[in-house]
Amino acid sequence: MKLDLAEDFVGAEASEQAAEIIRKCVHCGMCNAVCPTYRLTGNELDGPRGRIYLVKSMLEEGKTNRVVTQHLDRCLTCRACETVCPSGVEYGELVEIARPKLKHRSPYQRVLRAGLITLASRPRLFRLAFRAGTALRVLSPRRFRGLFTAPPPSQPPTASPTKGLKGRIILLDGCVQSAVTPQVNAGLTSLLAGAGFSVVRVKQETCCGALPLHLGAKRKAMRVMNKNLKALTSNLEGVEAIVSTASGCGVTLKDYGRLLGTEAARHVAGLVVDASELLADAKFGIKLRAALPLRRIAWQAPCTLASGMRLGTEVETLLKSVGYTLVPVADANQCCGSAGTYSMFEPDAANALREKKLQNLQADSPEAIATANIGCQMHLRQASSVPVYHWLELVRLEDD
Repeated sequence: MKLDLAEDFVGAEASEQAAEIIRKCVHCGMCNAVCPTYRLTGNELDGPRGRIYLVKSMLEEGKTNRVVTQHLDRCLTCRACETVCPSGVEYGELVEIARPKLKHRSPYQRVLRAGLITLASRPRLFRLAFRAGTALRVLSPRRFRGLFTAPPPSQPPTASPTKGLKGRIILLDGCVQSAVTPQVNAGLTSLLAGAGFSVVRVKQETCCGALPLHLGAKRKAMRVMNKNLKALTSNLEGVEAIVSTASGCGVTLKDYGRLLGTEAARHVAGLVVDASELLADAKFGIKLRAALPLRRIAWQAPCTLASGMRLGTEVETLLKSVGYTLVPVADANQCCGSAGTYSMFEPDAANALREKKLQNLQADSPEAIATANIGCQMHLRQASSVPVYHWLELVRLEDD
């Protein structure tokens, strides 16, 4: 696809990179077939090909408008399009470059975005805000009410190895998950300790940067990423892996090398693994069993896991290996509509996508739904007729 940058954008690294990505597109339209928003609206501008044309026009004209903002904001950034693109267009990276240039949002949108970015970059503040929201749930706006659910009580985790030390593993708390479902990391901490690993928690851990990055606050994202990188780097001695249990965080952490461009960032990114990679890796020798008396599970692979990290089958293999039966799910590659903060900014589209996703997940009468990302878990459980678990809640150490 031919593109001539506007004079103001010529020589700008981000704009030149965007132009390079756009030039790879051969406008074949294969991406539209898997794009959730295109399938939902049928509007060309709500598909990757149309959005690429919008970014192209923005770079050529040197300005944006309401149409560009509307349709790029409506993108889930699920990256399903990247999995089928024959030309290798880095669509997610293109949207990441374009979003900081967008304007023409309502005052409500601007205030909500600023508030979410502030909370995400301060995990302790987020936890306080979540506890307050849970206590005052009935006073919150109706469409946010379902997000505030007190986590179940859990036993303090054992972090020290209970048998011969096999190594040290950093387990990331995350911002949202640590407040909403702390039992996930508590369970994994005890599991790893029981398997002989010393679990390291990084006290200075901050936001991974995913949320501000996806909201177009690139400078803020870079600041919190560098702060998080510094905290992680100071705790790396003897560490076997850095584990994330939220795929939305993991996909960004694994991309620190590209995003930050330093050797330290590349080193840290190389150590980051999703929890499923760790538990499935034979070199760690961790054997599991089923944790709950369930048989039939519907597996929902978050977009960040399947399309972002390309880890669609690891969890399924682990769940089957401990005795669960995974029911078939139609359109398994389609987004549930959560997409980080998307459900807050585009509730109509998010709810429509969730309704279709739950129809497919519950079609074969599962006893529960399993996922790997806190955003998906929160979004789905608001409307699901069966419990929605993080898959780590379904497994335990074999000899535990």
